[in-house]
Amino acid sequence: MGRVIAIANQKGGVGKTTTAINLSAALAVQGQKVLSIDMDPQGNMSSGLGVDKNDVENNLYDVILGEKKAEECIRKEVLENLDVLPSDINLSAIEVELIDNANKQFIVRDAIKGIIDQYDYVIVDCPPALGTLTINALCAANSVVVPIQCEYYALEGLSQLIQTIQLVQDRLNPELEMEGVVFTMYDARTNLSLQVVENVKDNLQQNVYKTIIPRNIRLAEAPSYGMPINLYDPKSAGADAYARLADEVIHKGEDD
Repeated sequence: MGRVIAIANQKGGVGKTTTAINLSAALAVQGQKVLSIDMDPQGNMSSGLGVDKNDVENNLYDVILGEKKAEECIRKEVLENLDVLPSDINLSAIEVELIDNANKQFIVRDAIKGIIDQYDYVIVDCPPALGTLTINALCAANSVVVPIQCEYYALEGLSQLIQTIQLVQDRLNPELEMEGVVFTMYDARTNLSLQVVENVKDNLQQNVYKTIIPRNIRLAEAPSYGMPINLYDPKSAGADAYARLADEVIHKGEDD
């Protein structure tokens, strides 16, 4: 059965969608069959993987409302080994649409249950909020990857996110694990980035990935071309970093 990994952080601008896009693509390049689910109403993961949101007839919004099955909305082979379940701005109304639904936390879990076996990895890009969509992702997931920006307020809000993950573990999804923290936007020229990494490692009782994602202009440019970094600039530092992160994800637990 495929491993479902939610990429979550309620803080915006931490490299969450960048990580979701490029981890998905890096896993696919390594021969893993990947489904990327865009649960952010902004739809940036969809467009960053080359899916035109305006050209999509049915998407995750229709799945959550029960109007379509997940397999009817998946864009197949957007890249080799990579399928996408896209979203758009309509998803922002989902909290209101589901207000009377007693089973609302499990809609996505139940919707993808029948197709997980077709994939090695399902990567879910969560919105920058701890609302219904993120809870749905955590209920569907086996584990959570938390991107943290290498900046002064890196730990701000992280305890709230970890507390939410623990609540989901206790009450809704006992199989959920904290996959780990990945540092993003690392600037080797500043002492601050190094201090943030050391501070988080000292204060956070969580797995921290060895791979650190650098602050990289090519990474920032790639989404506007609808391409992951390994296609946009395969020789860049960003492409190399996400290839190493994918390798760590694939071999997780082998050194334990």
